[in-house]
Amino acid sequence: MKKYLTTIACLIFAIIVCPFTKATTYKTPKGEFYQLTVYHFTTNAQIATTESYLQNAYLPTLHTMGIKNIGIFTSIDNDTAADKKLYVLVPIKKLDQLATIATQLANSDLIKQDASGYTTASFDKPPFERIETIVLKAFEQMPFMQTPLLTTSPSERVYELRSYEAATEPLFKQKVKMFNAGGEVGLFKRLGFNAVFYAEVLAGSKMPNLMYMTTFNNKADRDAHWKTFVSDAEWKTLSTLAEYQNTVSKNDTRFLRPTSYSDY
Repeated sequence: MKKYLTTIACLIFAIIVCPFTKATTYKTPKGEFYQLTVYHFTTNAQIATTESYLQNAYLPTLHTMGIKNIGIFTSIDNDTAADKKLYVLVPIKKLDQLATIATQLANSDLIKQDASGYTTASFDKPPFERIETIVLKAFEQMPFMQTPLLTTSPSERVYELRSYEAATEPLFKQKVKMFNAGGEVGLFKRLGFNAVFYAEVLAGSKMPNLMYMTTFNNKADRDAHWKTFVSDAEWKTLSTLAEYQNTVSKNDTRFLRPTSYSDY
């Protein structure tokens, strides 16, 4: 009887205690998220108003919230493009920060005191045509943003933002695998592409999709890096593997330049 009771007690212990033990030892995967906001404009006056707001109210407010390394970039072709764009990249630790940021911005004294005219613009003179928001999750091989190590002034630099769409979700997962387990992130690092982030799009207008940003001292530096990349033996081998074929249905490349007040 004593042996029987001991066995029952052990079973009860295993059922009740073990699940809690497993739960307490679970570790959340490392990595951060990004909020990429794209402002669309038709006039330079709209850009000037929005930039004044971002520089003097939005960016300082996020800094007071402890958010660092916020990138603010303009499209290099804004002078000639009909659809002019400005990009704001904000790193966040958890997805629920998105709601927190919105609330704190609404209550910020800097926002309330902003003199740019951005927050008080009338319906017939908006400071932008529309806002596009993209939410991303960093790749496992580069779970945290890296600020670029460049030697030229911001006005000379070229930041390349690439978007890779896939025809199906399984093909998208294979392209993500190519960057991580396949070694493409490591290849970019070895060749000195000064990447800021690699990430999969969790929410956005183009899905399934991944995005990444590489940076260069100037256009000539960018072209030289890509010439080296396409001729690299590792890339030639990786790009011909059967499992990675047809994983990109559309490649959208944007050339950006950091504003004078961007964090990098």
